[in-house]
Amino acid sequence: MKNYLLTIAAVLLTLVAWVRCTDFPVDDDGLLITTRGECYVSNFELLGSDFQTVRTKSAVIDTTAQTVNVEVFYGTDLKNLWPQFSLVTDAKLDPKITGKVDFSDLANPKKWTVISGNRKVKKTYTVYVTVQAKP
Repeated sequence: MKNYLLTIAAVLLTLVAWVRCTDFPVDDDGLLITTRGECYVSNFELLGSDFQTVRTKSAVIDTTAQTVNVEVFYGTDLKNLWPQFSLVTDAKLDPKITGKVDFSDLANPKKWTVISGNRKVKKTYTVYVTVQAKP
């Protein structure tokens, strides 16, 4: 009787796990695909090699023009910056930020694409970095 109950419990657990895994679709990154169609950047931070902000003031995010404008302190090492995006719920960023980014070519701003939770809406944001005038 005990073995019978254990077998039933094991079968039920397997069935529940299988149903749970197939109920919710995931993308290539293993992230849950949801029904959310919103797609925007809500905040932006830029950190230096010491992981402290290098911004002189808050970044200006224009969700209509899909731009981020940020000014950094004079003397900032633009080759070793760590951008951090805050996105709307369930959205993801492409390409992924896996390390420091070189922003030294100010004439060619960096671009990232925000992808909505349902993976149907994509918006490319351009990040413009300017350097504070020499004091």
